[in-house]
Amino acid sequence: MFRTMMKAKLHRARVTESNLNYVGSITIDEDLLDAVDLLENEKVQIVNNNNGERFETYTIKGERGSGAICLNGAAARKVQPGDVIIILSYVLLSNEEAHEHSPKVAILDERNQIVEMLGTEPASTVY
Repeated sequence: MFRTMMKAKLHRARVTESNLNYVGSITIDEDLLDAVDLLENEKVQIVNNNNGERFETYTIKGERGSGAICLNGAAARKVQPGDVIIILSYVLLSNEEAHEHSPKVAILDERNQIVEMLGTEPASTVY
């Protein structure tokens, strides 16, 4: 048996740009990708806290230290600059691996800088 488990999360990222005319995907500051072990071209789910949209795309490396979170192509229609989003990735693990797995969760501030790293989320609300 395999289970789909959360692998990585960028919590409360702020959209810095939306670019309808780009081919597609989400551009993310490379420092943020590294912090939660996301690779370029990795599939991610985006949850928009401002409008409830949920959709999938893939990652593109953005400039290190820039705080860039840019939705490109059709996904640009689902966000506005300033929207607060959650970026998630998942991994398939064996039942045994799933019980030992800890995701990488980065809590971000309003400038997309990491304020806290978690191995799991507390039962209470994180903000």
